[in-house]
Formats: sequence, structure tokens, C-alpha cells
Amino acid sequence: MIEVKHLYKSFEDREVLKDINTVFEDGKTNLIIGQSGSGKTVLMKNLVGLLEPTRGEILYDGRNFVSMSKHEKVMMRREMGMIFQSAALFDSMTVLENVMFPLDMFSSMTLRERIRRAQDCLDRVNLTGADEKFPGEISGGMQKRVAIARAIALNPKYLFCDEPNSGLDPKTSLVIDELLHSITQEYNMTTIINTHDMNSVMGIGENIIFIYEGNKEWQGVSSQVMGAENPRLTDFIFASDLLKNMRRIVIDNGLSL
Repeated sequence: MIEVKHLYKSFEDREVLKDINTVFEDGKTNLIIGQSGSGKTVLMKNLVGLLEPTRGEILYDGRNFVSMSKHEKVMMRREMGMIFQSAALFDSMTVLENVMFPLDMFSSMTLRERIRRAQDCLDRVNLTGADEKFPGEISGGMQKRVAIARAIALNPKYLFCDEPNSGLDPKTSLVIDELLHSITQEYNMTTIINTHDMNSVMGIGENIIFIYEGNKEWQGVSSQVMGAENPRLTDFIFASDLLKNMRRIVIDNGLSL
């Protein structure tokens, strides 16, 4: 579990995050949503230590990440997995070598053990037999699955995903969503997903945090989105006339999502 308490972040005289208080739960897909420039990316960067909060606390199972020493933060990051928006695979490495990279860097396993662990992770994301291919030889969806395999190679307690469905078609996006959801439950990880994808919000939004102009405007689950009474959230979720009409029909007829 990750707790955020009274978190602020400013850049010179511009306050980007304003008194954020929230909890990201174990074994659930926690989604951060909001329009571009709302502060959600800044929030995630604070969570993983790429930015330092102006003030506030970030507690990883009770451990205050903000007040840790540099060495303690390095050790803490070994408990984190990260999936980048572009997958960020090494083009000159094979799929297997990409997944082995964090093991080579941070584990004390033998070469045989590292290979076996990497292969197990590839099996888990349904990429058996792709070991010797290079990133340029596989599809975008497969690249994202390699990135997921690499992110879980060290068996992290916390998994961070920055727009994991970016650039993918809707069908492939659903596959990635289901994979992230099942892995989160299987390993009881605290998974945090920064996303614009409304299919993700409705499909795997077990804990949703909506950020607007640096403030946490709303928190809930996907089943509550349709009936949410926060006008900024509904304007964001139901941006098109089609979605607004769909929401109206659901509410008028007492239907559930």
C-alpha cells in the first residue's frame, strides 16, 4: 500500500500539486486520470522519486520515501517495477536480454537462474518462443508485453505504468489491461496506472483518482463513474456527445455499468 499525505509540488512560483491525500491499495489496479496538464504525471514522478515533493509524505507500507537517504531510496527502487509509455526497450538487445536487464543489474542470480526467471516472465505474458527476436521484429502490443515482463522480473511490490496503452489499437489495449489486472492480483502488487484510456477506467478501474488542476477532485471505482456528481469528472469522462447521451440513458433507466 502507498499512502500520500498532504503532498505539494511547486516549480518556482507555480504550484502543480496541491495537498494531495490518497491511498493506492495492494492487489488492485489504481488509476490516475485527468486531462493533460492536470498534474497526474508530476504525481507519478513524485511517487517514484524522479521529482522531490515541495512538502508532504509518501509512505510505502509505512516507510516515508521522501525522508529516506539516497542509498535507502536506491534500495527502495528495487521493489518497484516501471512500464514506460514507449515501452523503452533496448533495440540492440533480444527480447530475452531486455527482460534479463534488471536481473543483470540488481540480482545475485547465476546466469542460468536469470535466464530461467526471464523466460518464466515471458511465459507469464504469453510470449513463449519470442526470446531471440529483437524489438523491431515484433508488434507494438508484443513490445508492451515485453516491457511488462521486464517490469515484473525482480518480483516488485509496486508497479508503475505510464500510459501503457498509448499507441495501441482498442483490442490490444484490452489485452494489456487484462494482463496488468491479472498480474496485480496474482502477485498482490500495488499497481498504479497513469492513463487517458476510458476503456481502462471502465474495465479495470478498481481505485480511480481524478486530478484536476493539481487537486484530487474525486476518488472511487469504475461502477461509480456513471453516477458521479462531480461536474469536472463527468466533463472529462464523457467529453463527446455520444458518451454524454449514453450516460443519460443509463441514469434515466436506472441501469448499471
